[in-house]
Amino acid sequence: MMQQRLVFIFTICTAMATQDSSLPVTLSTRSASTQTIALTVARKTPLQIVLDREVRIKKAGQPIRGRLVQPVYAFDRLVAPAGTEVDGHIARIGTLSRKKRALGILNADFTPARKVDVQFDQLVLAKGRKVPFKSIVTPGSGQVMELVSNQDEKKKKSAKDSISDKIAQAKQEARRQWQEAIKQIKEPGKVHRLERFAFSQLPARPQYLDAGTTYFAELQEPLDFGSEPFTPQMAALIGSAIPPGSLIHALLVTPLDSATTKKGARVEAVLSQPLFDGDRLILPAGSRLKGRVLQVRPAARLHHNGQLRIAFREIVPPDGVSQKVVASLESVQANQDGHVKLDSEGGAEASTPKTRYLATALSLALAAAAMREHNDEDDAGRSQPGVGGSDTGFKLVDIVLSFAVKSQPFGMAMGAYGAGRSVYTHFISRGQDVVFPRNTLMEIGIGSRGKTVLQP
Repeated sequence: MMQQRLVFIFTICTAMATQDSSLPVTLSTRSASTQTIALTVARKTPLQIVLDREVRIKKAGQPIRGRLVQPVYAFDRLVAPAGTEVDGHIARIGTLSRKKRALGILNADFTPARKVDVQFDQLVLAKGRKVPFKSIVTPGSGQVMELVSNQDEKKKKSAKDSISDKIAQAKQEARRQWQEAIKQIKEPGKVHRLERFAFSQLPARPQYLDAGTTYFAELQEPLDFGSEPFTPQMAALIGSAIPPGSLIHALLVTPLDSATTKKGARVEAVLSQPLFDGDRLILPAGSRLKGRVLQVRPAARLHHNGQLRIAFREIVPPDGVSQKVVASLESVQANQDGHVKLDSEGGAEASTPKTRYLATALSLALAAAAMREHNDEDDAGRSQPGVGGSDTGFKLVDIVLSFAVKSQPFGMAMGAYGAGRSVYTHFISRGQDVVFPRNTLMEIGIGSRGKTVLQP
């Protein structure tokens, strides 16, 4: 029986190796008699690469360097740890449309940001070993990411507390590993940040790629790291019961967006790291997670932000025998500017930063100051040039008006327009959607396991 199971797994692995699969690890074997398994990182495996220092953009072809923020596994073997250096270059610097250039000039910005395409092509492993590869940077890349964990709520003591505690400990360890990877980023100091802010106010300035910018580079060809023995003991353990309280590291295969994703839509993710119970391999990297969207609400007017809730209910290891599980989203990788937060049950929602109150209050204060200035000068019987606290939305227009316009009522109108624009932007306009692009990292906690079902 054991030999039949082993041969079945070898057959499945070989079939996976011969097709174009979206799984990040392709399993294959040399032969059933030698009982070995190829350590191959499959085509379409995403490498998560973060720039460890800022890059001043000069020209296409300019070399850049980043580091892996997530480790890379082949089956159960770590082949590239987090922190591994990755070489690349700037592939293309986009051109500006006439509209964007004109709007930039109106905003006193003569060097609007251009779209910059990057490419990565070489891993630098231990002892200087270099492994070339071909990759494509996928949509959703080029953002500064953070790891967002759910908001734990205090609950009454129950039999599930031990499971919750185990997941919490696993989350702490995962966050420690994330922080260790991020520590390698050379973050700018306060003086440098002030300099960058001052540069950002100039009408002409250089463009940078910020330290911490994360790219998802999908392999276009598999990477071979040799092979390892595949014993009957390993075959027997794969697909066995997942210990409750386990934390699974997975990468999203199905992109999600609260603006377009429908309730009930299928969701799939793939294990980026193998799951062990002590020294025993339970699930190899490349096992699939399947689930559905339980709840979705797109962003709406009056600054209502989007919401998204998903649930994974099935895990499929390479032998094809699925496991029904109770799983919850514990942490998710998100764009820092997206202000995503998770509730205690793993539901995701975009949140609005509190700085909107400060920005709006400042705009209202400037408009009020312009009105007071007008009233004071009416009382004095004189009129001074300037537009008060105007904020037309275009810096260059404001600058010209402040010198050319001598009408205080016009200045009041501009101030009122700026204040109204701020109120609309921060409180009346459409809110922000929850967006998880393909290859988003997710940490999923496992509760209990149900019956097994053989996949066709």
